Amino acid sequence: MSRKRYPEEFKIEAVKQVTEAGYSAYDVAERLGTTTNSLYSWIRRYGPESSDFKRASQESDEIRRLKKELKRVTDERDLLKKAAAYFASHPE
Repeated sequence: MSRKRYPEEFKIEAVKQVTEAGYSAYDVAERLGTTTNSLYSWIRRYGPESSDFKRASQESDEIRRLKKELKRVTDERDLLKKAAAYFASHPE
């Protein structure tokens, strides 16, 4: 009998269903086709109390911040391009 390997993202999403969405561990395990023992071990590893969760959370916050900053800078660049094109086509 071989053990099924699940990707880390799958495990984290399963843990979020229990810790954040409020589903029972049994229901989540049944839906995902895994055991409750596996799910509880994932909760210990990736749950809100774990260091992996805190690191992933910090990385998510940093990515969110960088995406917001990138959008702002891109909007500024586009505005400057439009202004340059306007002044180039309307010399005084």
